Formats: sequence, C-alpha cells, structure tokens
Amino acid sequence: TDCAARAPGAACRGRSGRAAPRAGPRRRRPRARAGRPPARSARLAGAMGERPTRRDALVWVDCEMTGLGAEGGPGGDSLLEVACLLTDGELNLIAEGPDLVLHQPDEVLAGMNEWCQRQFGWRGAGEVVPGGLADQVRRSEVSLQEADCALLDLVSRHLEKGVGVLAGNTVHMDKRFLDKFCPRFMGHLHYRLVDVSTVKELCRRWHPEDFARAPAKTGRHRALDDIRESLEELRHYRSAIFKASG
Repeated sequence: TDCAARAPGAACRGRSGRAAPRAGPRRRRPRARAGRPPARSARLAGAMGERPTRRDALVWVDCEMTGLGAEGGPGGDSLLEVACLLTDGELNLIAEGPDLVLHQPDEVLAGMNEWCQRQFGWRGAGEVVPGGLADQVRRSEVSLQEADCALLDLVSRHLEKGVGVLAGNTVHMDKRFLDKFCPRFMGHLHYRLVDVSTVKELCRRWHPEDFARAPAKTGRHRALDDIRESLEELRHYRSAIFKASG
C-alpha cells in the first residue's frame, strides 16, 4: 500500500499497541486559510507546523533490533522498535515523532542474539518478561510498512525531500536496517549522516575533560530514551568544544 493512500492516523500504533482512531466517513477537506496549514492528525508525527525554510534539519533516529546484522546489512535480523525526532541545526526541537514497537513473530524473537534476549526480556521457549520489549513486540500490531509510512509522514510534513540529515549514535548501524525496512522514509532524507559517536571519540582524545562531563547514559536501550540521550550528548559537545557561529 502506498503511504500517500493511507488516512492520517490509520492503523499505526505506539508502544501500547492500541490502534489510533480510524478516520470516519470521508469529507471534503476545507481549504486552508491563508497562512495556516490544513489540520491533520498528529498522533504519531508530533505537532503540525510549517515546513522550515532552513536546510540544516537533523532527523534523529534510534532503532532496537534483534541483532547487529551481517555483511554490511541486516542479514537475518530485523527491527523491534524505532523512534524519531527532528531538530534544526542549532539542536532545537522541531517535532517529536513516532515511537513505535513493531510486531515480530516468536521465531524472530527466538533468533535474537544472547545480549538482545537478555536485554529485551526473552526467556526462551516462548516466555517473556512482562512489560519488556519482547513482550511489547508480541502484543504490537504495527507492521514494518506502517512504521515506514509513519516516519515518512513526519519528515514529509516538516521537511522538503533531500533536506534532513540522519543523526544519532552509531547511526550508520540504524541506517542499514532503515534502508531495508523503511525505504520510503530513507528516500526522503539526504545521503549524509551526523554520527554523535564520531564527535564523542574525537572529544575523548582531544578534550578529555569535556568528555568526562558528558551526560551519563541510562542504559535502558529503548529507542526514544536513547535518541533523547544522543541529542543531549551532542548539545553538550556543542557547548563545550564548538565555538558558537557568528
């Protein structure tokens, strides 16, 4: 199904696995008043707003996967969770978007590597830790295609095609999975990346005192938590080691 054909808010679900309200009978959409965009559902894609005219937006993404993939791609691994938010080049929040747990069958969960099984609450033989990510994945009804559409909806509302640059920690790893499982979303972005891990490693070598003052990580390994921490980390490095422009 083409993402453009999907009604806003239809079928996609968040961490709770509950469906967003389905659209009622179709009505002719009223023309937007001058200077105001037409109203649409923002359940998954954050607040509605005008597309920024600046071409410095960062598209922050973090994924939780069943493993690290193989041979430069996902291999036999798949996505379990994905979260996204947008900032401008000054790291000010534009929109906080989808935070989705994706459904996977038990055979996919059983194929997770040992670290993922322990971290996400898979006990084996079909048993899960209640409330853990594996449990939420089982109960979710969100498909990979729905996640792709929700991510595309966020960036296409706020950014022209080819403007947003993917950002995060070790984000090239997330990109491997997103290229395969969320191709519409990735097709809307610029080809470049902003990897906070690169800045971290340079700061550790060149500015160890500033590195030591970087915000501590919680280690929860949930997508939205991780991406918020990545943003705060880059804000720290920016204020500590980069001179303000102008």
